Amino acid sequence: MPIRFPEFATRLANSDADFHAVQGLRYKVFVEELGGSGTGVDHERQIESDPFDAFCDHLMLSDPSGRLVGVYRLMTNEMAEKAGGFYSESEFDVSGLLACGRPLLELGRSCLHKDFRGGAAMLHLWAGVADYVSRHDIEIMFGVASFHGTDLDALAGPLSLLSTAHSSQDLICTARKPGAVSMNILASDEIDRKAAILAMPTLIKAYLRLGGVVGQGAFVDRAFNTTDVMMIVDIAKMDPQTRAAYSQDWART
Repeated sequence: MPIRFPEFATRLANSDADFHAVQGLRYKVFVEELGGSGTGVDHERQIESDPFDAFCDHLMLSDPSGRLVGVYRLMTNEMAEKAGGFYSESEFDVSGLLACGRPLLELGRSCLHKDFRGGAAMLHLWAGVADYVSRHDIEIMFGVASFHGTDLDALAGPLSLLSTAHSSQDLICTARKPGAVSMNILASDEIDRKAAILAMPTLIKAYLRLGGVVGQGAFVDRAFNTTDVMMIVDIAKMDPQTRAAYSQDWART
């Protein structure tokens, strides 16, 4: 069922028009703003898509006027089986996750319209994810999160901090060649922690606030002009306060 807020509403895409709107917002953000390219970019139709879209659920966040302002792509184990695997397997070896035998949810293709970043919109989008997690009895969320750009020197601080302070110790995912690069660029005493945190994208910081950890190595995606890391959230390991805030009934606020 849809979740409603004083200013926003979330629901799953359920029509061709919805799918076109989702892919259109991704085009605006990933292609027009961030300079992404690749086989899934259709400049004539102004959409960004890939073969996994047809197998996934697409969470939509709308403003009071009904305009689409945020999207998140959701893929369960069952969807991945039908699709021939998870999207992130093209960049990361996720066999460690698959071997755990627990219900998984891959989060991907997340973006917000530029007018809604830095505010409450991301919290509301996450609330929609929380409702989906509850309804599908998900135990582990994971997904690729991106830094804009491929200059590793510019990203040395945040990548090194993620690796040294937030590395997964049990659910291991490893970046695949040829795009794999080490995240251990700086020694721990060389990292300016404050600057590194400020340089992290909002999405990565959101994962960390949920208790998220990072996989081994990053993946340089030159087609999308990004450097990608694997974020993993074991819901059972969330501290009680965070879990309560994440799982609360936002529909009544």
